[in-house]
Amino acid sequence: MNKRVIPFVMLVAVMVAGLVISCAQPTPQTVEKVVQETVVVEKVVKETVVVEKETPKLLMSFVPSGDTQEIITGGEAIESQLEEITGYEVDTNVATSFAAVVEAMGAGNADIGWLNTFGYILAHEKYDVDVILATVRFGRSFYTGQIIARADSGIETLSDLAGKTMCWVDPLSTSGYVIPRVMLQAEGIDPDADFADTIEAGSHNNVVAAVYNGDCDAGATYVDARGTIEDDFPDVKDKVVVITESPEIPNDTVSVRKGLDPEIVENIQNALLEIAQTEGGQAALEEVYEIEGLVVKDDSFYDAFRTTLDAAGVDIEELASE
Repeated sequence: MNKRVIPFVMLVAVMVAGLVISCAQPTPQTVEKVVQETVVVEKVVKETVVVEKETPKLLMSFVPSGDTQEIITGGEAIESQLEEITGYEVDTNVATSFAAVVEAMGAGNADIGWLNTFGYILAHEKYDVDVILATVRFGRSFYTGQIIARADSGIETLSDLAGKTMCWVDPLSTSGYVIPRVMLQAEGIDPDADFADTIEAGSHNNVVAAVYNGDCDAGATYVDARGTIEDDFPDVKDKVVVITESPEIPNDTVSVRKGLDPEIVENIQNALLEIAQTEGGQAALEEVYEIEGLVVKDDSFYDAFRTTLDAAGVDIEELASE
């Protein structure tokens, strides 16, 4: 029994006992009074019973677009602050691939996903995943991609890439796969047939490192992913040059799975916005994905990008059905 209920139950017992003792021969009026007062106390008891809700347990998943250990460290810091603000139990992980986060959210195994742009587009189409926040970098909620090459490779234009070894990030990476392939096709280069070899490096920093080390002649990343390895390779911007940049791409997202309690969604959204305003939160966001801030966006923010994909012949519905 709830401890808060016990005093009221005892009160009922005392009242009834007192009335019985004081009325050796209870009259109908006395009995009616006892019944009425018992009903009143019973009502108070019922209204005082507190039903405690089970603490929500959430899984927050990150795509492996950068250094895994840095994403883990930053993600755990965000996790800790979310738990403190919301009172929820939050666990985090870094998925093995971009697609793994999409599928986990579709299966209900991940509640919150830090999805890249194309991953979000696909997850929304396939599983009704919804964006609640977009990231901000350099004061903007848009970014651009780039195709890079070793400075001594002789590659100066996109047409020079034919017959070379190309490094991609991941098949669901917007700036590290989807958009650069569209750009290459526009230049008459078939990204599936015209390279000597292709390598999926798994993350943007891995692509830069592969080009720097000569494992790939060229690669595709966001602007400017070269900075992610600059501490280890200070001359990276001399040895790895930018061949071209992509059109603007809407920034990556914080998204939630279909069916997540709207109250939880609102609390998570508000908590993350609060975290982004604190010194510790800003440090965690910077570490996880070099994020400067967060801004509220809904799905319509990505409509123009969908139009770009459609014009380029990228069929989201077909990809979603695979």
